[in-house]
Amino acid sequence: MPHPREIISVYFAGVVQGVALVTFPAAAAVFTSPSAYGLSATSYGVLFVPQAVLAIVASLLGAGLRRRLGAKRIYHLGLLANLLAMGLLVVSSFVMKDHGPAYAILLSATACLGAGFGFTVPALNTFAAAFFPKKADRAVLALNALLGLGTALAPVFVTLFAGLGIWWGLPALVGTLIFGLLLFSAGVTLDEDAPSGVALRGGTKFPARFWIFAAFALLYGVCETMGGNWAVPCMEKYFGASAAVASLALAVFWGMVTAGRVLFAAVEKWVLPKTAYRALPFVVAAAFVATLCVPKTNPFLGVLVFALAGLGCSALLPLTISFGQRELTAIAASAAGGLIAFYEAGYGIAAFSVGPLQAWAGLGWNVLYGASALVAIAMAMLAFVVTRKA
Repeated sequence: MPHPREIISVYFAGVVQGVALVTFPAAAAVFTSPSAYGLSATSYGVLFVPQAVLAIVASLLGAGLRRRLGAKRIYHLGLLANLLAMGLLVVSSFVMKDHGPAYAILLSATACLGAGFGFTVPALNTFAAAFFPKKADRAVLALNALLGLGTALAPVFVTLFAGLGIWWGLPALVGTLIFGLLLFSAGVTLDEDAPSGVALRGGTKFPARFWIFAAFALLYGVCETMGGNWAVPCMEKYFGASAAVASLALAVFWGMVTAGRVLFAAVEKWVLPKTAYRALPFVVAAAFVATLCVPKTNPFLGVLVFALAGLGCSALLPLTISFGQRELTAIAASAAGGLIAFYEAGYGIAAFSVGPLQAWAGLGWNVLYGASALVAIAMAMLAFVVTRKA
């Protein structure tokens, strides 16, 4: 069994990483407000391009660097990158009226956040599976449930701090937690064979089956981002919701992501992971179709739509990683990083494309979410291929 401090270091890092990851989408109303940063939808979407690019690079480099530097150093490198991202976000708040410098700082911050995510999350998933090799699916689901808890807390914290007139209190709080986590984990043994005697080695040549998992992760990244990054703008512009209700929709989306992960980990004996995996993409598709059907005059129905989307997204990414590591044992460590990289590619596609598609092609939210429903259907079909050997 791993030492309790090892478990705390990994699983608490999941919570903190979740809060950090959603700090920018949670503050979307601040970034797009004319009285604050004044970003357009396109400028807001471009913010996440450096995040996606750096997350992909870090995820792909992580396995190789882990073999050279050790897993603990890569884990700490990811935490430091997250800490720098939060610091830059706080600094940007003091120059937000000066558009050029403020935007440059924000782009640097999201780049650091992407690097932090790309280094930290594959390592955390690999550690969780290594801690409890006989219950890897449940261990990875539990870790990602805590990550989801962090993502659900971010909009709540933004609303609280904004009410106090210091919205930047969220990145300041996250930075403090990361610094504390670095100090706490400094004396913890988290290295190649340390957690459970299970080696975290892996090759770098991806077999043909990997690309099926990768395609699923990419499609999932698109669907999750339509809920996680664009919930606030959609609620405000399409459903006419207030900033508080829009933040509630984002919090509920991530809250249901978390609740779903906990639920499916708890009922694993009765609902097989592969059964849930095959069913959940259809839930995502139903949620996006519901976006087209509910009356735009009732924003609280929009909140329920995003809640359903969150439930549909809940277990898909952690199970993709868990299935991939279990099936692709020859490249177990590389598989986690590679799948995170393709997830981030999908994230980048959805985060960047919405603004230009609205501004240049004139597409409305109903068309965008209708197209996202088709992506979810494609993901549903692919789920049966992924779980063929599960």
